[in-house]
Amino acid sequence: MCLACLITASNRGRLMLGIPRRYSHFVFGVIQSGLTSLIAAGIASFPAGSPMIFVRHWMVSWLIAWAAMLPVVLLAAPAIRAFSLRLTREERDPRAAGWREKAPPGESQAGQRVIGG
Repeated sequence: MCLACLITASNRGRLMLGIPRRYSHFVFGVIQSGLTSLIAAGIASFPAGSPMIFVRHWMVSWLIAWAAMLPVVLLAAPAIRAFSLRLTREERDPRAAGWREKAPPGESQAGQRVIGG
């Protein structure tokens, strides 16, 4: 399937790739690893002498780093997510069934003034 075939117009007039949502994990990994390696390679290439040498070194370093990091990110992301879920807990939703804050004196649970309160 060609790339042009995947591009579809959204209802807001923007162009989007028509990649199915079930592949969002891979799309996220490609974007995340690309951006991270781009920044890291730029920082590592900064000591280069001239701007042309810097750009050349940066792009070559970035492509090598991205090729190395993409499989790591895609394979490690599920384990990292599971580990982060173990380190955190669900927050209790105050609007959940049965849980209500005590109303201040003179107000009902709905926040309306109570006569004689």
